[in-house]
Amino acid sequence: MREELRESPDGFVGVATRRSRDSLEVRLRRLRRTWFTILQCALAAGLAWFTARHVVGHSSPFFAPVAAILTLGLTFGQRGRRAAELAVGVALGIGVGDLLVFEIGTGWWQITVIVALAMGAAVLVGGGTLLVNQCAVSAVLVATVQVPTNGIDPSRWLDALIGSAFALLVNAVVPTDPVRLVRGEADPLLTELAAALDDVAEALENRDRAAAGAALGRARGIDAAEGRFREAVDVGHETISMSISRRRSRVQLRPYDTAVAGVDNAIRNTRVLARGAIRAVELDEHVPELAIEAVRDLAEAVRALRDELADQKGPRRTEEAALRAAARSTAALEVTANLSASVIVGQIRSTAVDLLRGLGTDGDEARAAVRDARARLGV
Repeated sequence: MREELRESPDGFVGVATRRSRDSLEVRLRRLRRTWFTILQCALAAGLAWFTARHVVGHSSPFFAPVAAILTLGLTFGQRGRRAAELAVGVALGIGVGDLLVFEIGTGWWQITVIVALAMGAAVLVGGGTLLVNQCAVSAVLVATVQVPTNGIDPSRWLDALIGSAFALLVNAVVPTDPVRLVRGEADPLLTELAAALDDVAEALENRDRAAAGAALGRARGIDAAEGRFREAVDVGHETISMSISRRRSRVQLRPYDTAVAGVDNAIRNTRVLARGAIRAVELDEHVPELAIEAVRDLAEAVRALRDELADQKGPRRTEEAALRAAARSTAALEVTANLSASVIVGQIRSTAVDLLRGLGTDGDEARAAVRDARARLGV
């Protein structure tokens, strides 16, 4: 922050304004990514409350909209599992709360006992984090907001079931577009991975230790985006299985499903490649221009993979660029075979294999193609 202030001609106000603008852009991107889920939550909550209040006849169906919101949430994955955990958690929490409040009343120490016993019971039945937390929350609500007056009241558990059921119904009838969701997470991930590879090449070309360290930091920062991509693929499959109208998306989703493992390995190898660049610069070991160009070829291959996953009828530019990277890196060892160059070439070749596997190429076939790349391309 201090360095940014010193370098900024506008001082503190300029830096604060720029950061605020950047933060607003991030928030707007997040809103664009989640607006449909917000709509799903709102619709499910309203329908759940209406049904519990006017169809079933519960006077204060608090748990119905709450269960709907928690089942859907802003995260997309495992909505079916969340619905089941909510139903069990709410039932267990209400049961423990009703029994204990009816016997010992309410107050600070009673809530302490109720929460401890509710969470302990949830752990004993093998519940996950959501189940345990929901069990405790339900028990607290029973002990504070909806205190029982006539013993156990099953209507609250029924409200929770109604809420979870409407959440799943909305998820099935008004489903997220699985292909749009997956593409929305894959595109920025692959764009950032390509940029990290470009940064590695730039750092090697300029013999810049700080730039190589920044490239490593950028490669490490991709993990969150990679996790969202994996989750989006899982959600895509869940959406297709729960919604008949989205079954036709299965074919479009398959290439992304295939790409997950290859992209994950490419990210790991990019981090190792960045560490190799740091080592080469620190030891002042020569890295041939061919190897640096090969890293740029990998960046091109990643961008091509992004485009080819989106346009599944396009040319196989990913394969061409990945094999060119393998061929150039192999040729680079004839120029310089020091340890740093050997490590960098090994990582380039491994990343090329990863990208070929991301296209669906068999592992043995991908490795063979990388081994033969120089002969095939005449580099």
